[in-house]
Amino acid sequence: MTDKPVPTINDLAAPFWQGTAARELRVLRCRRCDHHFLYAHEWCPRCWAPEPQWVATAGLGTVVAATVVHQAPYAAFAPDVPYVVAIVRLDEGPRMMANIVTRAPGRVHIGLRVEVDFEMRGEVALAQFRPANAVAME
Repeated sequence: MTDKPVPTINDLAAPFWQGTAARELRVLRCRRCDHHFLYAHEWCPRCWAPEPQWVATAGLGTVVAATVVHQAPYAAFAPDVPYVVAIVRLDEGPRMMANIVTRAPGRVHIGLRVEVDFEMRGEVALAQFRPANAVAME
């Protein structure tokens, strides 16, 4: 059990969360224009084609923005400070907000290559990232 917030899973986003439970990061891919995107939609935001499909990503990306959190917003996060909240551009194109899990939060920078990792919160697995070359971050 965790005191940290857990997302509410709806039918539209259920395939994303089924993927994280299987330790797989999924995004939507348009069947018409091949555009990859997040978050769950019933049509492509680029060409408006209906019924995109969920596909697995390589789980790799690049940090495009990041901040180090030094004050926990809730007591449940206090043991984690300092921690990094970042925007990661996946190699497939979509951007997503996630934590960068590292022992050196001050060394996270724009352009850092990262790979997906998962944090269990109760029954839900949340996608997070860690430096792809963890040795360089030590």
